[in-house]
Amino acid sequence: MTDRAAIRAEAARLRAMFEAEGAQPVETAVLQPAEVLLDLYGEDIRARAYITSDALRGEQMLRPDFTVPVVQMHMEHGAEPACYTYSGEVFRRQEDDPDRANEYMQVGFELFDRAAPQTADARVFSLLYNTLKPLGLRAATGDIGILMAAVDGLRTTERRKNALRRHIWRPRRFRALMDRFSGRMAMPESRAALLAMADPLAGAAPMIGMRREAEILSRIKALQEDAVSDPISENEVALIDAILSVRETSDNALEHLRDIAVDLSAIGPAVDRLAERLEALEKRGIDTTKLDFEASYGRTNMEYYDGFVFGFYAETRPDLPPVATGGRYDALTRQLGRGREIPAVGGVVRPGLVVELEGLT
Repeated sequence: MTDRAAIRAEAARLRAMFEAEGAQPVETAVLQPAEVLLDLYGEDIRARAYITSDALRGEQMLRPDFTVPVVQMHMEHGAEPACYTYSGEVFRRQEDDPDRANEYMQVGFELFDRAAPQTADARVFSLLYNTLKPLGLRAATGDIGILMAAVDGLRTTERRKNALRRHIWRPRRFRALMDRFSGRMAMPESRAALLAMADPLAGAAPMIGMRREAEILSRIKALQEDAVSDPISENEVALIDAILSVRETSDNALEHLRDIAVDLSAIGPAVDRLAERLEALEKRGIDTTKLDFEASYGRTNMEYYDGFVFGFYAETRPDLPPVATGGRYDALTRQLGRGREIPAVGGVVRPGLVVELEGLT
């Protein structure tokens, strides 16, 4: 087991480096209101977090990460632009992988700046890239914003687009929805029978549970409207698949995505932002011809990111989680800002993994 004193010393070193980059040190409470995180992630987060109850404060959650409370703090009191750093333990249940730590240290760097988002992306990424360079890690990057733009550009109903947006971070559910909306998957017989009924609630059993009749009728109406909507075209499905299959060096990925944008113009602005980001990275000394890009990267474990995403991995230790991760989360500031928003990007490092890998180098 890695020595806790060594981990804390490494956390202090990283935090001091981030402070030297202009970040203001901040602290957040270990116990966070569960309501905020449940509103953001839904009930799914219960499977990944430690939740307790307080007679006065209601449900509380052991801090699963720092980003949400830091964004809340900034949106209430912060000036623009602003930059923060922090360090401390986070807590996540690992029932599907008992060998992974359920409590570990994080050190983070968060940047709020609306002036030049792509330049800010490059600043945060290059800071972590240079900080971790002695470890010889592989950097992976992606851009959730390109897939979101592709969904926005589909010629289908807003209801379907909203469903697809909601499940971008759940690849299997996203694929099932695309198959259903495009007609690739036949409607289940039970649903077809329900929609064929003149009065779907006729003869229904007494209402049990939290849902009311109005909610059920609203859901049935949505299913009826969807059933008579034209399917998403095979061409558009193929373009979504083409985007999700992009996995190459950043320069080649950019050219590939530009080709796709010829047939799916909705992704054009997002692809332009990728080009600006790569140019900003080059100015900071990052060789983008050797930087991996995967259009689907971050879709399984980065739920509040909506643009640039990245991670750093020890290729000689595939058993380890990423040493550092980060990305852009503009939508999160909008959700927590009560109508206000500011473009934001950040990254976190796990000092325990840094110490472990330093012992191997």
